[in-house]
Amino acid sequence: MSDDASIGEGEGTTRPKAAGTLRKPNAAALKGAIQLGIGYAVGNLSSKPDRDVLMQDFSMVETVFLPSEGSTLTPAHHFPDFRLKTYAPLAFRYFRELFGIKPDDYLYSMCNEPLIELSNPGASSSWFYLTSDDEFIIKTVQHKEAEFLQKLLPGYYMNLNQNPRTLLPKFYGLYCIQCGGVTVRVVVMNNVLPRAMKMHYKYDLKGSLYKRRASRKERTKSSPTFKDLDFKEMHEGLYFDPETYNALMKTLQRDCRVLESFKIMDYSLLLGIHVLDKRPLTRAGRGDSKKGQKVLYSTALESIQGTVKDPEPVVDDDTFGGIPAKHKDENLLIFLGIIDILQSYRFIKKVEHSWKALVHDGDTVSVHRPSFYADRFLKFMGTTVFKKAHALRGASSRRKKSSLYASKYASQEFLSSLKEKEENKKAQSMDNLNESFGSSSKQPDLLPVMQDFTRNEDQQSENSEDRRDSNSTIALDDVLSSHQSDSELDVYL
Repeated sequence: MSDDASIGEGEGTTRPKAAGTLRKPNAAALKGAIQLGIGYAVGNLSSKPDRDVLMQDFSMVETVFLPSEGSTLTPAHHFPDFRLKTYAPLAFRYFRELFGIKPDDYLYSMCNEPLIELSNPGASSSWFYLTSDDEFIIKTVQHKEAEFLQKLLPGYYMNLNQNPRTLLPKFYGLYCIQCGGVTVRVVVMNNVLPRAMKMHYKYDLKGSLYKRRASRKERTKSSPTFKDLDFKEMHEGLYFDPETYNALMKTLQRDCRVLESFKIMDYSLLLGIHVLDKRPLTRAGRGDSKKGQKVLYSTALESIQGTVKDPEPVVDDDTFGGIPAKHKDENLLIFLGIIDILQSYRFIKKVEHSWKALVHDGDTVSVHRPSFYADRFLKFMGTTVFKKAHALRGASSRRKKSSLYASKYASQEFLSSLKEKEENKKAQSMDNLNESFGSSSKQPDLLPVMQDFTRNEDQQSENSEDRRDSNSTIALDDVLSSHQSDSELDVYL
């Protein structure tokens, strides 16, 4: 939970120990104020006409005061008086429309039921809330992170227009609540790990090996979140069919290059693994408010299928949009997304990397320059975490072998028919020679010559058969090998 001592223009000053006022039971009042504020902001947007997003919309901030007794513009409520700031409301409305989120559905998800508080396994002090229908995560962010996100919005807008299928966080709103002398900033995002699907393993992966191991306290939890060193010890890699592996790695590569262009580093891959051989939970744990995903491109499977256009929301009760994978003899469903992208390589991060590099190998610490961080991240994911299934590669070889046999059999039939024609011609020539032998005493000298010629013809025919067979095999090999090389993913390092 952020208790920023410095806040934006006109926000006043928070008390140094304001975070103490947010401890329970006041946390319930804070959650209620967040829900009420988001509900008011979204409802207020309905009166504004739809139009194209302009550059000034990304820097716009709307402020409203909501007293507990209500006013001519705001409803009465039973929470303490609070001030609400809505950042870039028109831009975020466009983002929600891009992902197929209707205003009524957004309000229903955010305000219909109390928010569910989640634990935070990371090093940050953020609080996480989950909507009751499992659709949205509300995360508290620091002042610098909120400021950085607002500066990021024009580039984020451009990237989403080009590629709505992404494993990057999908931001649906940014708000600031000032209540009881405390300033809380929250961002609304997509939920990566569906609560109704049991995650037998959870990982926070960065591609770094420096102290990347879950703490003792984290390991004692009922559902701990492990890290990079833990993954190397507990799993030998997750195997996908080649097409899925290529789609996944290309998506990660594209997303990492976008983050690198924004000079973003220290992000993680949140990975959830559900073992299908173990009994899954039912959808009843998700709440019976509305069935199925309402948000487009929100599941892991939708996020990596870059060649499919405008899909319908996934409503599969069994998979929840998980990506099929295997580990040894286990069938898995994989859920994943890139998180914590609001850390830029600012001066403080450069100092942190320099200090850690003095006492440890600088290439293994998590904090690093964006280009190196992206390359190391991709290499770790593409070689250690995600792998191609060898069985499917063998099946491809069998298909290749059978196609070669079919081609060889067809060419043999063609050559045998030619051979039969040659033998018929030879028989006719022999008959003609026998007739000529009886009429002339000089003709027998031609018979041995004709026998040698026919033997040469047979040998040439056999050589021709071998050449045809060999040529057809080489041609098919060339085609298949070129096709296979096109489908292979370029390993990035």
